[in-house]
Amino acid sequence: MSVPRILVMGVAGSGKSTLAAQLARELGIALISGDDHHSPGNLDKMRRGIALDDADRMPWLDALGALLASCNGGAVLTCSALKRSYRDRLRQAVPDLSIVFLDIVLDAAHARVAERPAHLFPPSLVRSQFEALEPPLGETGVLRVDANRSPREQLCTVLTWLGRAAATTS
Repeated sequence: MSVPRILVMGVAGSGKSTLAAQLARELGIALISGDDHHSPGNLDKMRRGIALDDADRMPWLDALGALLASCNGGAVLTCSALKRSYRDRLRQAVPDLSIVFLDIVLDAAHARVAERPAHLFPPSLVRSQFEALEPPLGETGVLRVDANRSPREQLCTVLTWLGRAAATTS
């Protein structure tokens, strides 16, 4: 298999960070948290409950794409990548990008986000993510994973899709 460069995407509360961390650890590759690379202006808007727009996201997506492409040993990126144009922008930097879409319903996502009050993303913005979401179903190189499955089941599903075996110790 070529060097894995994987995007774990979905709305806030879908479990991107959990799955991506497990996947990076299992594959022995870098983990890139998209949230760590937002501009101070983007972070401020989100903390104030203001949804980001395309102009806010494009420089961020370009930076994430460049960072992902520079990981010669492979990497897993967490990023909402809600719209097809956002995913296409990442694919410009990494043409063979594998995408894992964590699919969740609004009520479940809202409940999860509400349970983490210290997070930069407030529950009031969850609905806006669903309004912006263009599910990647039918796009090349995409695996849909039910976000309500256990983290271990999710990991095993992704590893099987990638043609890798899961470690038996976790």
